Amino acid sequence: MLKACYSSRYFAQTHTNSMEKLTAVAEVLEQQQIADLVDPESIDHKILYSIHDPNYVKAFMTGKKPLATTQGFKNWTPQFREAILSIQAGQLLATSIAFKQGISANIAQGFHHAVYERGNAYCTFNGLALIAKQFPHKKIFVLDCDQHGGNGTAEYTQSITNLYNFSIYALAFGCTSSERSLTRHIHNKKGSFDEYAEAVVEGFEHALDWQADLIIYQAGMDCHQNDRCGSKWFTTEMLYQRDLMVFKLAKKYDIPIMFVLAGGYQKLDDLVPLHVNTFKAANQVYFNS
Repeated sequence: MLKACYSSRYFAQTHTNSMEKLTAVAEVLEQQQIADLVDPESIDHKILYSIHDPNYVKAFMTGKKPLATTQGFKNWTPQFREAILSIQAGQLLATSIAFKQGISANIAQGFHHAVYERGNAYCTFNGLALIAKQFPHKKIFVLDCDQHGGNGTAEYTQSITNLYNFSIYALAFGCTSSERSLTRHIHNKKGSFDEYAEAVVEGFEHALDWQADLIIYQAGMDCHQNDRCGSKWFTTEMLYQRDLMVFKLAKKYDIPIMFVLAGGYQKLDDLVPLHVNTFKAANQVYFNS
């Protein structure tokens, strides 16, 4: 069965449902026996100094504003701090599992907009850059299928040589292109699934050319046609087909893959099934279930 990192500590009360959805997804996965949930414990916050300004990390740990809330969560609490530290631990444990078993997940979101100096757009610490830093001898390829461009990860590719960012988006969010950060824009009204699928295939071509050791799949659901950020043409079935395509290509080319939930901004009753579908697609491809 698919192993997915999760702990009840991932939850913290905020003014959005973005952390609440993590618990909601985990509950469905457990009830339907779709994933084996693994508690990653917590991370030593000093590890985060390797990717973020120590002043920012210290401010977050103590709740010192304004730095502690630059990611956009209005009220810092010790519960929120512990949730973020556990989620980051999940990034590293899920990566280790993926290297051993070929696939894994972290039931988490909120990474790709965080930059060195601060958090940004509901992303507190960049857990994608963190993986590259903590696995320095592995080439880490981020296939970012969130509706928003991964601007933070794009910046980190300039300083972390074993990190590659390939971002497919409708909303640019300042995501820039460079040698190891490529972007593909698919219009939210005039685009099509065929265009999107071509971009996914291109992403894998770059991963193969670069000889990536791991793919981190940002399986965003904010692309969905009913999401306030979504693309009008992107249906539930298309998102499931996108997930299937990603997992089939990773398995075909024998590249370990670790995936996270990434964005999604609908009501939980509508959003949770979309995220659960990603786990169903992974099981279908890797475990024939």
